[in-house]
Amino acid sequence: MIKTGFVERNLRILFPLPAVIFVVVMMLFPVMYTLFLSFSNWNLTSGQELKLVGLRSYTRILMEPRFLAALGRTFLFTLMAVVAETLIGLVLALILNREFRGKGLVKLIMLLPLVATPVAIGIAWNLFFDPTIGLANYALSLFGLSGAGWVSDAKTVIPSLALVDIWQWTPMIALVVLAGLAGLSPEPYESARVDGANDFQIFRLITLPMVLPTILTAMILRTIDALKTFDIIYAMTGGGPGYASETLNVMAFKYSFEYFRMGQSSVILIFLFLVVLALSLGIMKIRSRVEL
Repeated sequence: MIKTGFVERNLRILFPLPAVIFVVVMMLFPVMYTLFLSFSNWNLTSGQELKLVGLRSYTRILMEPRFLAALGRTFLFTLMAVVAETLIGLVLALILNREFRGKGLVKLIMLLPLVATPVAIGIAWNLFFDPTIGLANYALSLFGLSGAGWVSDAKTVIPSLALVDIWQWTPMIALVVLAGLAGLSPEPYESARVDGANDFQIFRLITLPMVLPTILTAMILRTIDALKTFDIIYAMTGGGPGYASETLNVMAFKYSFEYFRMGQSSVILIFLFLVVLALSLGIMKIRSRVEL
């Protein structure tokens, strides 16, 4: 009876407790531990004990040209990928929102890039981009254009990687927006048709404002994911040629598992966390204003 009474009195605490423990152990603790390491000089190859050095690691990393270049590449990759995925995904969603034969098959085909493993995608696209036997340069030659270096050229490696990300994740944007379109009320469309509005006017004045919160939600998800992209980049280029495709995530990986400078790697990860958080909150704020 005593145990039963205790459970009944604390149901509001006991029921969410497993979820709270999971969040603390699996999410909050790694972030706090990384924050702690960012104030240290921990280097696995130095043989020295972990020692707190305050903001010295932050100063050293933030003033390093390699870090600033990696930050710029991270933003460039994310901007190119998310903008293209959003625009193409919106167009695909508008097409799929209409009835036509084979619609189910098209949706199934669109899901294939999402279920493919990143390493397999990287290998396949590396073959596609190969300067000598790749289909990309062969397609250019059919139009009389000279071949490109793609991922082997520092000038084209980021756009090439963004193209792979666009191919893989545009279907996700399209399916999310399609779900938003399916939930729209048909009444505004009927009224607009009666008033003589054309398709473009209906899209600009009715469809786009009503589905914009859904689009922004999809953009938040893709922005967070694109900023943290590691697997495709590392599988295809390893951050090369040179440092030409090294983003913050790849740089943090190298500092951790190639240079074993755990303190400075933690600084990079904390900064990446703050960038992801700031951009996500910014898009969420825009979304809240749109809904008002």
